[in-house]
Amino acid sequence: MNRVVHFEVPAGDLDRAKKFYSNVFGWQIMDMPEMSYVIVTTTDSDEKGPKNPGAINGGMMKRGSIKNPVITIEVPDIDSHLKKIEEAGGKVVAPKIAVGDMGFSAYIMDTEGNVMGLWQNAM
Repeated sequence: MNRVVHFEVPAGDLDRAKKFYSNVFGWQIMDMPEMSYVIVTTTDSDEKGPKNPGAINGGMMKRGSIKNPVITIEVPDIDSHLKKIEEAGGKVVAPKIAVGDMGFSAYIMDTEGNVMGLWQNAM
């Protein structure tokens, strides 16, 4: 079973969104300007990720091709899952890309028009 491991919130005004989520929910915000991305920590975490079972952290980015919040599902092999998704009637929205040395991501659209993220850890 592939688990949900991350979420993303697109924002028209990143500074306003960072302030909102930090003030309302107490989330920790860390800018990653080299990636045009914001890391969002929602729970006690260490270098391996959330310490609490079932908890996830996320990110924010400037609204662009991703218009709505996205949940990201961890898979062992993005390439094989992209094929499965297309065979099942889904579409690839953004192809597999490397995310630093951490792993790989891609975005897909399911048969209902929902955009989801895929994540594969680096080996």
